Amino acid sequence: MARNTNQKVVPGAGSALNAMKFEVANELGLTNYNQVDKGQLTSRQNGYVGGNITKRLVALGEASLMQSGAGAINATTGVSLDTPQG
Repeated sequence: MARNTNQKVVPGAGSALNAMKFEVANELGLTNYNQVDKGQLTSRQNGYVGGNITKRLVALGEASLMQSGAGAINATTGVSLDTPQG
C-alpha cells in the first residue's frame, strides 16, 4: 500500500491543489476524476494530470517572480529543501 509522506510547504494549499487536479482532469476529458479509482486508469492518464498540474504551478510561479522580482526569490530562503534520509 502506498504511503504519501509528502508535506505541504503551505498547509492550507491542499484544497486548492485538489481543485486544480479535478479541473485539469476535466479539461483532459477524465470526467468524475474525484470518484474514479486511480488504479484503474493508465499510468499515461494519471501522468497527464500530474504533468499538467506541474506545468500550471511552474507558470504561476514564473508569473509571480515576474511581478515580485527579487523579493519573491528571497522569500523562499526559509523553505527547507532537505530530503528525508532513510
